[in-house]
Amino acid sequence: MYLWRRLASQQWWRDNEEGLRAHAGDQLAIIERSGRKRLQLELAAPSRAELWSLVKGFGGRVLKLPHDWLKRFSREQQTEPIRIGKRLIIVRSRKDRPSTNHLIIPSGAAFGTGEHATTAMSLRMVEKLTRRWKPGWSIVDLGTGSGILALAATRFGATCVIGIDNDPVAIATAKENARLNKIRAVQFRVSDVRRWKSSRQIDIVTANLFSELLIKILPKLKAARWIILSGILQNQERDVTRPLGRHKIDIVQVRRRGKWVAILTTVR
Repeated sequence: MYLWRRLASQQWWRDNEEGLRAHAGDQLAIIERSGRKRLQLELAAPSRAELWSLVKGFGGRVLKLPHDWLKRFSREQQTEPIRIGKRLIIVRSRKDRPSTNHLIIPSGAAFGTGEHATTAMSLRMVEKLTRRWKPGWSIVDLGTGSGILALAATRFGATCVIGIDNDPVAIATAKENARLNKIRAVQFRVSDVRRWKSSRQIDIVTANLFSELLIKILPKLKAARWIILSGILQNQERDVTRPLGRHKIDIVQVRRRGKWVAILTTVR
């Protein structure tokens, strides 16, 4: 496995984001570290050749990862449990899980561990929205990654849960996380979110995707009563909110954390 990596200023990112996303799609990792002004951009691939065009087009360098890179990464990531309201605590290993209101998401699951602002804001929106709901509601999680939102929803009372991602590795990770937590009520599927279509009314859709894709699939998201949009940079917020009105989608709440925005909406 090989990794393309580049440190970038906020200005460089603004100037090159569109081109880089067009090349890398939703597999690009954007890492913000507390106290550091520069972003760390990363993309993994099984061969060096697949990443060489990134070096030529955007700079950076390609590193060869050790064969046990995932285990090493897991050992290095020692984080505190994450509390989501009063109903859920996210921990990193089985030994840290004292009760059933805990969810185990290993830090090696690089597709979403609850620490990134977009995931954390979405989790808290789902928890608060459903706090008074009776068990038995439904949710579809688009761009599910590690499956953390879909799995957390089962802890909040969801009984019909679907997680969709176009990356087979992400779906394999999500299924393993479901097995680790002994959760069977979630269907994880490899699919392109642009082709997703619901045949029934859904209570919640969560979509943690980049802004251009969110805008494209807005009509599909209206299959839900409630929609949580995340993965939005603050300088793209207006681009996402502007078309909501003409699709008869109303904004209920906007959360901002660092450079990121999450939006809770409802369909008229």
